[in-house]
Amino acid sequence: MTRSRLPILFAMGLLSACVTPPNEREAPLDIRTVIARAKDRVYPCLVYVKPIREEYSSGEKLKQEVAGSGVVIDPSGLVVTNDHVVEKATRIECVLFNERQVSARIRGEDPETDLALLQLELPDDLKATPLPAAAWGDSTRMREGDFVMALGSPFGFTRSISLGILSNTRRYIGFQTRYKYSLWFQTDAAINPGNSGGPLVNTDGEIIGINTLGTFLAEGIGFAIPADTAREITERLRRDGRVLRAWTGIELQPLADFEHNTFFEAETGVKVAGVETDSPAQAAGLQSGDLLLAVGETPVHGRYVEDLPAIRRLLAALPPDRPASLRVRRGDPPQEFNLTVTPRLKGKLEGEDFDCARWDMTVKEISKFGNPYIAFYRPQGVFVQGVKYDGNAFESGLMPFDILLRIDGRPIETLADVKTVYRELLTNARREKKALVEILRKGYRQFVVLDYTRDRKKEREE
Repeated sequence: MTRSRLPILFAMGLLSACVTPPNEREAPLDIRTVIARAKDRVYPCLVYVKPIREEYSSGEKLKQEVAGSGVVIDPSGLVVTNDHVVEKATRIECVLFNERQVSARIRGEDPETDLALLQLELPDDLKATPLPAAAWGDSTRMREGDFVMALGSPFGFTRSISLGILSNTRRYIGFQTRYKYSLWFQTDAAINPGNSGGPLVNTDGEIIGINTLGTFLAEGIGFAIPADTAREITERLRRDGRVLRAWTGIELQPLADFEHNTFFEAETGVKVAGVETDSPAQAAGLQSGDLLLAVGETPVHGRYVEDLPAIRRLLAALPPDRPASLRVRRGDPPQEFNLTVTPRLKGKLEGEDFDCARWDMTVKEISKFGNPYIAFYRPQGVFVQGVKYDGNAFESGLMPFDILLRIDGRPIETLADVKTVYRELLTNARREKKALVEILRKGYRQFVVLDYTRDRKKEREE
């Protein structure tokens, strides 16, 4: 035996000495056993959610049944789902694991994280026995490559499970207002329409995410809200019924966008990309191009887009009507600005809509967050959301996205103005059923004569 082989054999001897005989160690679980164990823990907690909602489409208000999923998180009948599943629902029916159908009401909604909390209205016989409830897992311990399972009711089918892995644990998809306050889990487990609101679980059958988004243009890409975010928001909805966030009017941009810009250098902070008109930030004196260094005593660092949600949450948590100090660099030395924020409500985020049935069109409030392209021409007001083909508005020449400036000579600033004019014109039996409408179409003003002499809805029903 040569000397060079001794260390190798010695190492092999140590390794063999440390190995436990097969009959003395626990046999590894195969993947089918893992899936079955997780399924058995979560399947009884799944809920098939069937909301009936009012949709404004093609110039009229319609009732539509949609399909989604949810998961019971409390034996009393609390169910977590997505806000986009139940928003604007006039009635919600839920199918439980035992195929019993029960009604539900919305306990709370948070559009900006796309989460909603439902309360099942259980009959007496179901109240006698606590419902099976799923347990929250620790999403902060999840890593790329971990096995996960997406559960729900895809395409309205009954309970379904799909296996995949976590592809990314810090995915930023905040290019829409609804998704700007958290990072997301990306998975290749199938998340199809109808899976929204269902749980994404680990191999122990614990909720580590809430399924939210799938993609139609690519397979193997789905997104879920991490459980740490979902659990926090759910508790706030359970307690308060809503999540109030401070509105600052500050738009952020990561420093990485400027790394090759010789005119701007910064090692810390985050760039103020814009300041909204009439916002608290504008009132405090902040300007586009400022470098935000700290909020109160908390330094901020936004080099990458993945850093932005934490900064937005920090700003959103500022107490309303109490000045907060912002440290900002605009040249040297850094300056302090006192910012007094106001809460943002759902209506300001999305805008409300209204069905002008006799005119065969629907209208909606302009919202910078919900309708940024329309808000480019006019930041506030009302626009035509849709017109019914062959209806009065369509025949008169009105088109979707027309901004209403005046109707019958009266200024239109809010949705309430449209409702008032609409109802007054319909109840005035003496006047001709026509109105002069001034609109803004792609930046150009023009007039349209809205002729609503015919009651086309009544004609269609006959």
